[in-house]
Amino acid sequence: MSFEVIPAVDVAGGRLVRTSIRGAEPVSAFGGDPLAAAQAFVAAGAGWLHVVDVDRARSGVARNLDLLHAACGMGVRIQASGGVTTPAHVEEALAAGASRVVLGSAALADRAATADLVERFGAALVVGIEADGAAIRPRGAGPLDLSLREALAWLRELPVERFLLTPVGRVGNLAGPDLSGAADLARATGRPVIVAGGVRDAGDVRRLALEAAIAGVVVGRALYEGVNLSGLLAAAAEADPGPPTPVDGAA
Repeated sequence: MSFEVIPAVDVAGGRLVRTSIRGAEPVSAFGGDPLAAAQAFVAAGAGWLHVVDVDRARSGVARNLDLLHAACGMGVRIQASGGVTTPAHVEEALAAGASRVVLGSAALADRAATADLVERFGAALVVGIEADGAAIRPRGAGPLDLSLREALAWLRELPVERFLLTPVGRVGNLAGPDLSGAADLARATGRPVIVAGGVRDAGDVRRLALEAAIAGVVVGRALYEGVNLSGLLAAAAEADPGPPTPVDGAA
């Protein structure tokens, strides 16, 4: 399994947006067209796209399934995200053609339901961890504050295939990814981790790819503000140590 550099395509009201701690903001790159962005990333060599339905993350209702379906027809694998908390959410994303679906952190408030989802969807499900220090604080889910340590204690007992770590304070701020947090999550769970938030350049991607237990990175804002995807893919290919190896504490 090679290290994955996954461009993010965040969509609200059918248009490109980027998310930050302030919420969703319009993106002018690619004329604000999500499919134009997706096509450009595919042309640059992307093997995956991370497509986020920001409307569902806000309201619980998917409003951009047509765009998800169109992206799934571009010949790359799609990781669908944004407010996914129920079996129906996962099923509709998979039916649209997504290869993987990210379970939103809000779903972790219900341990039994999370366990059922993990068992049911297996490798098609990525468990999202929106971390804020020692807590899990899902964006857009209302007042929900879960202990990160307690959540990881029971999540590691489930057959989770991979995690997506999003440190909420780094989203959209180009301050660098949370390399140590991702390594800690991999050690705590024994599973591969994808990192999102804060990526600035090829150097950040290279540092992440050198960590064997880190399986990939989701890149958003940097790609819309001048960073070349081809350069990020090249950096990952140069640094990728090969398949993630078992980490201490792995089940």
